[in-house]
This record gives sequence, structure tokens and C-alpha cells, in this order.
Amino acid sequence: MSRFNTSSTHPLIPNSQDYMIYKKYVSIHSEDRDIIKYPLSTEFEIELPQDYCNVQTVRLSTWTFPSNYSTFSQLQNNVLMTFRIINPYNPGDYGLADPLQDAIFEILYASRKLDFIIIIDEGFYNPVQMSVELTNRFNDVVSRRITEALTTVPKYVALNLNAQFTPVGYTQFVIVYNSVQQKLFFGNKSSEFLLTNDSIIYADYIVNADCYKKSIYPEFSNWGLPAYLGFTRCPSPSFSPSNGEYPRFFYGEINPGDNGFWLLPETTLPGAKIYYAVAPLKINVMGASHFYMEIAGMNCLDETIPWALNEFTTHTNETNGVVNSAFAKIAIPTTPISQWFDNDIDSYMLYNPPAERIRKLKIKLRYHNGAPVYFGGFDYSFTLEFNLLVPQSQRKYNIFKPEI
Repeated sequence: MSRFNTSSTHPLIPNSQDYMIYKKYVSIHSEDRDIIKYPLSTEFEIELPQDYCNVQTVRLSTWTFPSNYSTFSQLQNNVLMTFRIINPYNPGDYGLADPLQDAIFEILYASRKLDFIIIIDEGFYNPVQMSVELTNRFNDVVSRRITEALTTVPKYVALNLNAQFTPVGYTQFVIVYNSVQQKLFFGNKSSEFLLTNDSIIYADYIVNADCYKKSIYPEFSNWGLPAYLGFTRCPSPSFSPSNGEYPRFFYGEINPGDNGFWLLPETTLPGAKIYYAVAPLKINVMGASHFYMEIAGMNCLDETIPWALNEFTTHTNETNGVVNSAFAKIAIPTTPISQWFDNDIDSYMLYNPPAERIRKLKIKLRYHNGAPVYFGGFDYSFTLEFNLLVPQSQRKYNIFKPEI
């Protein structure tokens, strides 16, 4: 009778401290979120189908994501580039009497210490598409500045010079991709230019703060569009070949019939000289190699952050990383447009003692620099593996062999 509770007629079964590990898998789809509350799948909360009790570990088991991200976007701060035309073509040096060319020279000469700013379209580019985009953007931004002056300065307006300029525009920049070297070549058919990769605008350029809250790190790798195009933070001046030879790609033609000579002087401008600059590094259109998944309360992955030259790093040997910054690190194995699947990841969250109950998750996807991961309108799915400890009752079995 000692095994009976005095207030109950049911015996108390002693806890044997034996547990069975029970694996439970939960499939989560981003489209199952409250889309009204969380219109973007980069960050949302979701309630699980049931309470998961005595949770020992949680692991990302399988996942599938759409490869429909924008390698170049305002959120990545890599759609902007600056340059200057520091020595525009002067028709007076070569005896060219042309009011329009005189006006273009005066306008560009007055702007020689001012940056031209281009912003490319957001999206994913292959190298050839990027070279065409840059060529058109460079010429367009110069055309706009010339047009503005021709339509506002009285002496140019009186000569009706804009009517002559607009049908053609500024077409002196030529930017091409060398598929053998995998580098971009920047050229101008008549004027000397400077790629101002050290411009302060790369640090000051800020997108809409209401929709973009990230930690601003002093990045030395992906600090702007020039970094993806193969440039360092040093300005890149253009030069004109002293031997009179024109740059040539011997492996093939850029345009049909050019025989590899991708940059020639402007034929309509007497005495024009070519100027060009070459990116020192290869172009990178791949974007980030990984992104991180955060789950509130389950983050177990420590993460380093970009090194910064400051008083802390110069006076201590301590790291400036983040402890428990993410739940999982997910590789991006393909480029748009496709879908990738993967499974098995080493990191997992261990609860000791086991978590009493888990019912709701708060999920966030971000890149290493803190920028959110956007897949457009495409959804994704992943599976979490819960290891549950199920207590076992103490049982004793007596087995008798029947007599024959």
C-alpha cells in the first residue's frame, strides 16, 4: 500500500528517468504566413500546428528556395557609380568651327570637377548585359547634363543647339567585356575621364530607411557597384596609348567587322584621341554566396563581421563578431532564374534543459551584411527537425515459459 497515494486509489508510477528520443518534422511554407501583417517573406511569424514539448534539439532538415533574387539592387547598395570627364574634346585645338561642339566642350569643361552619377536597373546581369547597360547609362547621363545646359543657358538657346544635339546625343563612351580576361574595359572616343571609385557618395548613399534597416558595416569588398565591376576603392584614371596603337581583343570581335578593335577615335571630330581604363579585377555578377536564417530564440551560430579600423580593433585582440547571430547558414548554389533544393546542415540548436514548449516561430532571412533577402513574389519552404524527449514509465516484465 506504500505505492498508493493517500488521496487517490491509483498507484503512482515512479519516473524511471528514461526517455525516448522522438523525431518530429514540421514543414513550413512562407505563403502560409499572415500576408496582410507580413507582406514580405523575408521576415514573418508563424504558429506551429501543435505544442512541441521537451524539445532537446532543433535542426534545419531540408529546404528549397527560388533563385530569383536581384544581385544588383538598392538594398545591396550596388547600383550606383560615379565618374568625371576631366579633359573633354576641345574643337578649337584642331580648328573645328562648330557651335554645337564648342558648346559641348564649354559645358563639359565647366563640369570637369563634378561627378556624373549613374544608377543601373535592379536585377541580375550577365557580363555582356552589364557592359551594354553601363555604355548606355554613361552616355545618357552626360547627354542629360548637356541637354539641360543647352535648354537653359540663353546663348545656347538662342542658337537652337539642342535641336541639333538631341537626335544623336552623347555617344563617346564605349564599355565592353573581355570574355577571355573576364574584365570590363571602359573607353571614350574623344575625351579623358576618371572613374571616381573613392567618391564619398558610396558611403553616403542611403536608400529608403523605412523599408531598409541594416547595420552599416565598413565593407571593403562589396562597397558599391565598382566593387562588383572589378575595381578597388582607388580612383581609376583613363589613358591614351602613346604609341598610337588602338586597343584590340585578338580572340575575336566585339561588334561584327571590328576585327577586335573595340575602341577607335570619333571620326566626326578631327584630332580626337581615345582614352580607356581597364578594371584591375574580374567582374563579379554572382552576388552573395550565402544568406542566413534567423529564428528568434534558436540562434546558435556565431558570426564574424567585417573588420573595421577603429580604436577597439587597434588596441585589443578581441573579435568584433556576433554571438548567436543566426540559426543556419544557407548556400546559394545557382543563379537566377531557377529553384534549388538542399538538405542536411551541421548547425542545430541544443536546449539543456529541454525546452518545455515551442509553438510559435519568428523567422528572418538576411545576407551577411544585414540586408534582407528578397525573392520577389516567389515563395519558399523548409523543414525543421525537432528531437523530443518522451518520458518512459517504469515497467517490469516477468516472462514465464509455459510447461509442455
